[in-house]
Amino acid sequence: MSELQAIQRQLKIKSAAAKRLSKEHNLYRKEAEDQKRKLDKLIADGVAPDEWDVKNATRMLAEGERMIEDSATRAGKAAGDLRDLIVSIKTKEEFQEDPELLNAESVLEEVSV
Repeated sequence: MSELQAIQRQLKIKSAAAKRLSKEHNLYRKEAEDQKRKLDKLIADGVAPDEWDVKNATRMLAEGERMIEDSATRAGKAAGDLRDLIVSIKTKEEFQEDPELLNAESVLEEVSV
């Protein structure tokens, strides 16, 4: 495998990883919002705080918040790795109009927002 192919492969892998981890992070945030609404509804309905439903909803919300932190860390690391790779190859002439590089840059813009 030539250096060009190896770098294109790394761009493709890192782009896909950054995109997947960003999507995962957004799903965890949505899930935590849903859990928060569920817990608020239970409390508004007058369910006692020591009942299993409230304790479980609280536990699920805490777990969701931990997953948000974890996924944000992993997504940030993946985006940083992709950014570093893009910066390192941007100066090489053979990559100026490479479709994998252009795709990686657009993915980086998506996940950085």
